[in-house]
Amino acid sequence: MSLSSLLSSARSLAALALFPLVGTAALVAAAPAAQAVDVTSPVVISEVFGAGGNSGSVYTNDFIELYNNGDTAVDLSTWSVQYAATTGTSWQRTNLGGSIAAKSFFLIQEAAGTGGTTPLPSPEVTATIPMAGGAGKVALVSNQSTLGCGRDCDTAGSVVDFVGYGTGTDDFAGSGPTGTLSSTSSAQRTLDPFTNAGNNAIDFTVAAPTPKAAPVPPPPPIDCSASPTPPECIAGPKTIQDVQGSGFLSPERGNVVERVYGIVTAVRSTGGSRGFWIQQADRDPSRPAASSGIFVFTDILATVGDSVVVTGRVNDFYDLSDGSTLATTTSLSITEISATVVTVVSKGNAVPSPLVITPTTVPDTYVPPLPAGTTNVETITTVDPSRSTLEFWEAHEGMLVTVNDARVVGPGQTQFREIYVTTKPDELRTPRGGTYLKSYAQTPTGRVLIIPANGPVPAANVGDVLQGATTGPVDWSRFGGYTIAATTLGTYIDNHLQPTSATAQADDQLAIATYNVENLDPRDPESKFTRLAQGVVKNLAQPDIVALEEIQDNSGPTDDGTVAADQTLSILTAKIKDAGGPTYAWAQINPVNNLDGGEPGGNIRSAFLYNADTVTLVPRTPGDSTTPVTVSTATDGTASLSVNPGRVDPANAAWNASRKPLAGEFLFQGRKVIVVANHFNSKGGDQSADGRFQPPIRASEVQRIEQAATLNAFVKQVLAADPNANVVLAGDFNDYQFSAPVLRLTDNGATLTDLITTLPENQRYSYVFNGISQVLDHIFVTKAVTDVDYQVIHNNAEFSDQASDHDPQVVRIRPTIRQGTLSLDPAGVFVGDTANVRLAGWYPNRTFALALDGATIGTVTTDAAGSASLALPITSATGLGTHTLTATSATDGASASATLTVKVTLGTVVLSPPKVKPGKPLKVELFGWSPGATLTVSLDGVTTLGTLTTNASGYAQGKVVVPAATTAGQHQVVVRAPDGGQVAAPLEVSR
Repeated sequence: MSLSSLLSSARSLAALALFPLVGTAALVAAAPAAQAVDVTSPVVISEVFGAGGNSGSVYTNDFIELYNNGDTAVDLSTWSVQYAATTGTSWQRTNLGGSIAAKSFFLIQEAAGTGGTTPLPSPEVTATIPMAGGAGKVALVSNQSTLGCGRDCDTAGSVVDFVGYGTGTDDFAGSGPTGTLSSTSSAQRTLDPFTNAGNNAIDFTVAAPTPKAAPVPPPPPIDCSASPTPPECIAGPKTIQDVQGSGFLSPERGNVVERVYGIVTAVRSTGGSRGFWIQQADRDPSRPAASSGIFVFTDILATVGDSVVVTGRVNDFYDLSDGSTLATTTSLSITEISATVVTVVSKGNAVPSPLVITPTTVPDTYVPPLPAGTTNVETITTVDPSRSTLEFWEAHEGMLVTVNDARVVGPGQTQFREIYVTTKPDELRTPRGGTYLKSYAQTPTGRVLIIPANGPVPAANVGDVLQGATTGPVDWSRFGGYTIAATTLGTYIDNHLQPTSATAQADDQLAIATYNVENLDPRDPESKFTRLAQGVVKNLAQPDIVALEEIQDNSGPTDDGTVAADQTLSILTAKIKDAGGPTYAWAQINPVNNLDGGEPGGNIRSAFLYNADTVTLVPRTPGDSTTPVTVSTATDGTASLSVNPGRVDPANAAWNASRKPLAGEFLFQGRKVIVVANHFNSKGGDQSADGRFQPPIRASEVQRIEQAATLNAFVKQVLAADPNANVVLAGDFNDYQFSAPVLRLTDNGATLTDLITTLPENQRYSYVFNGISQVLDHIFVTKAVTDVDYQVIHNNAEFSDQASDHDPQVVRIRPTIRQGTLSLDPAGVFVGDTANVRLAGWYPNRTFALALDGATIGTVTTDAAGSASLALPITSATGLGTHTLTATSATDGASASATLTVKVTLGTVVLSPPKVKPGKPLKVELFGWSPGATLTVSLDGVTTLGTLTTNASGYAQGKVVVPAATTAGQHQVVVRAPDGGQVAAPLEVSR
């Protein structure tokens, strides 16, 4: 994005002589068979411009310019130039024709936009490729075949020259791409002296586009200490606040402003957006909506403390490195001056004091209110910095700010020089120090991205602190929104965040985990496999089943037609064994080559690991990549898959360019569990929650809703086959717990329980993106599964050093069974009677062992309706009193109990004599009672006189004493059985 000199690098047609061909073939050299970025090739790409016709552009068309540094003309009739997006793998081709004269330019005109005022100089070739304005890839190819090298084309054999331009470009010649381009800048090769080091970062500068012209050297600097003061050193009529204006967009955009004055507060000397920030020494307090700081986009770097005047074109710059256009980008713009002249007036000045951001400085509402029908916040012409977060930062864009003792909420990404902190320590705080996403309407307002203007960030974890002042000007990034381009970082304080670990499952618990292993393939370093294995063994406590996501094929991203992933899984399972874990078996289905999305060539898929010592994958023919798994009711009443494992509705358009769910039927301790491993389509293509369009359009959500509906239908097929089915859905569903796809999948909780929602609100996260802790991974269970113990294991997402970007999670369940009933008719019987045992409501064709008081007495097998019956004779051996009858399934351990009461047979009571005085003995004889019955003898059922136990004949006799205090008159001697039955005999008591 930087400019190459103090002046615009306009190229003059007179700078180099143009030598036309004059009709002799002898002057045309054969095209050399140059290899990629052949530094000996005379013909090179000399300029690339992709913003033709964009807002703010002078030129109406994109263009690619070639230059022949040789001494003879070169035939280009079999050559082509080709273009791909920043991370694209599909190339668009423009065939060339004719030849390029020695020391001459060759202009290829590409697509036109709707803006611009000036046509290009007469092109040699006209074509229609729409190139991205900020970043992309251009190849000069020695044939006219479309490149098939994907993302690695700078070394392809037919490539003569290659230019990767702009931040985010994944292929380039040499050490890095050129700077990021804009509507007012192109990438230009240094031609005087001619430079071809085979390194885009060195060979090219970024400056105002100059088709078919060469750079001119800058003039000598102006001495502002001269007397009288040169007019070039005197501030012009516009202040920084005038340039910034009161809205999101500059009122001066597209205009050239003269000698804007400011003090240099920060310098960015590296990357694609080189330049410096200036700020007014005194901000006009009557204009709180207008920032007094601004970025100056230039290759000429001033020094902090310089007072400068800047002349250049005002541009509201949008980061288009994602391949978007000015019309489609969701980025907010940064107002900047693309400098043509920078004059240092004086040096060593004090910089303006930074605004200190306290927990109450930034408003608690993230997005400003917009009129009905308006979705672009940049239509706001006067921002209110006290109303919303976006407006606050816009009103301070380019100004120095300070955050003190900032807590880290997004780990330090040293490779990108990014770290996320919060200015509001108590806002949506997770127990481990992050900031969580509660709903679409509650984007955390304290979160802010820190990108040092120059230099690294610490490898900090969530919860760590940048102690003291972190200071820099306000910038913007499409990775997290408004940013502090830090010139000073607070002192890194490591708070020693520790990974969490799961509780080991009990013997009767089935542990099922999900783990996105982030594009795992055999070419990954051994350390990644080792760390993932340790995560399974130590952090997940060796689950019985692991649903894996992002398992790549054996050749990884190399697009060679390989689809098998046995090497990937073999390495992982071996590492798990080495780490002290079980010998996991695996189950997966190879996808159709390049049809399941993800990294091109990688053929990512979901897979199961399972511990065959504790769980069984029900033996059945495995499915293939295109055959859908179906569900039926087995003879035992459970749901049965047609293939095992099988893919869920793989031909459904919902799964286009996306992973198909993998369903597996498992047995754990005789109980069936159907597990589905999932990886829904990503959020790629959604508008940024930090961007200009509010609320953002979640375009990718449409497909996930379709995927949710398809998976929901499968779950209902299982439940139709068995309403009591244990179904567990696990994986990376790429959406939040409150999102429309998740609510569609669960029927808003009616069909499935989203286990993440059972955790406290501030613990609901499995991923950290742009400094926000959020949910992408889930485990869902059917309503029959109620005995659950669920954990998210935080061992990746909050840490700078990660084995994967996702946190795994695990649920321990006791699988449910179909619970029927056990009844006895009658429940109370006498010896010699029969009790009818009845089972109802069980799975069909199940054999149950019957036990009376723990002793097996027989078996029954349920019929097709889940019922069974048995006549149980009651003999004297059964014993009187209460007994427990238990029925237990030999298949899954399901059981029920019923109470059996064997009653005492009541006989007769004979008293001798029938008339007795108080204090005298009385003989009691019992006839015809149940043998072995112990009976209580009482007077009038109140005063216990003693007990009698019948013999084998049901007879008993004994003497009792009538209490001395018994009143004269008629009484009863009551003989009572333990079960409550009783017989009374009359007794007369006399004086």
